[in-house]
Amino acid sequence: MPETDTVLGAAGLPSAEVDAWRTSTPGRATSFDEAAAATSAYLLRGEELLGRLPARLDRSETEERAAAELRSALDAERARFLREHAEAVYDALTDGLRRAVRDEDLVYAAAERFPGLAPTRGAVAGERSRPLPEKEGLEIAQGVLLSFVLASPRCGAHLVWSMLRPTEEALARLDEFRATGVADLGGTYLERRGRAAYLEIRNERHLNAEDCETLPTTEVAVDLALLDPEVEVGVIRGAIVAHPRYTGRRVFGAGLNLTHLYHGSLDFMFFVTRDLGYVNKLFRGLSSEEHRPGEPEETTEKLWVAAVETFAIGGACQILHTVDHVIATRGTRLYLPARKEGILPGASNLRLPRSVGDRLARQAILSGLEFEAGTPHGDLLCDEVVDSSEEMDDAVGRRVEALTSSGLVNAAGNRRALRVGAEPLDLFRQYMATFCREQAYCHFSPALVRNLEEHWNAHERRL
Repeated sequence: MPETDTVLGAAGLPSAEVDAWRTSTPGRATSFDEAAAATSAYLLRGEELLGRLPARLDRSETEERAAAELRSALDAERARFLREHAEAVYDALTDGLRRAVRDEDLVYAAAERFPGLAPTRGAVAGERSRPLPEKEGLEIAQGVLLSFVLASPRCGAHLVWSMLRPTEEALARLDEFRATGVADLGGTYLERRGRAAYLEIRNERHLNAEDCETLPTTEVAVDLALLDPEVEVGVIRGAIVAHPRYTGRRVFGAGLNLTHLYHGSLDFMFFVTRDLGYVNKLFRGLSSEEHRPGEPEETTEKLWVAAVETFAIGGACQILHTVDHVIATRGTRLYLPARKEGILPGASNLRLPRSVGDRLARQAILSGLEFEAGTPHGDLLCDEVVDSSEEMDDAVGRRVEALTSSGLVNAAGNRRALRVGAEPLDLFRQYMATFCREQAYCHFSPALVRNLEEHWNAHERRL
């Protein structure tokens, strides 16, 4: 690639090192180990060249063009290698599918076992200290890796199963929760009342938005509700907030914490772990102890009710697509600001059309259409509308009683049958393969930075 070499040379990169990188381009290998070693050597040489350039904001136009050329070449090689060897990589990291490995552990294990294929924990920690406009986009390699893993029916199904297993923290807390009926997890609060478990995301300062602090606690809370045999129904409701505009009111959720996103403290893996983790557990329940491909799904699942007040923005709105019954106060705003943010709204592209139809879903995701509870369009996302928050408690109580009166086995069985017909696991796997790749490139795009600054004034906000 003479033109690329010219760009790299113009940026001041040593020609001898550029030549050495070029000559290390992997050729046809006779074995997986040989291909992996050659790919790692090429990727690491390229990363060294990238590291010789100034920090992103200090680069000249020529230096930034050189960085873009290097990143493009490295991502292309990762894709080429994974196109041929993704299953061998996954086998090596999971002991031939005999171990359940969560997505975050998987990408960092790949970084150690296959240097250069994905960034190390240390490299991502360094990126976390930089605001979004200054990041190098190292985590795009994580999205590429997970995209190819999930695209494999064999490996992708295993990863989905692994992410539906209960977390270690939930298993460690289960006895205490069963004894007390309370789990105060910090960012999330869970309380069992009768046959229902009430879950609240508590992030008062940010209107119950989700971030890297609330994500793990929310998944633990969902796990506990699913693991406790005394719980038949889960209820998700926004906590009371102290925000000046909404003091004393419950807010279902403000979606993604955009301040954390802009200032760099929200990793790319947040998006993947969220949708493969607790959101998919709300929808599918917990997977069986053993991975049994080709057999009917065996899940521990329960019914979920969402009690929605004030607004459900972004990720909070996405939750409504996974639960069994939505109760909202009249006038509650329900919307996905995907167009203004410039990212994919989780699995809403897959699930929203089932509720509102394809045309309205496209308007919501591509053009910013908002829904409002108590209107014809808004009621497509709701099962009940109440006139005030004061009426919500009674409405939730009535719905819990109605859902549990026929017995958990009957309800869970019907729920599972509905889900398998609407969204087979393989369809979700294929969707997430696309999601991982597209979200990675969106996360580090200049367009996202511009959107956050224009629509959110993110550069003026502080953590």
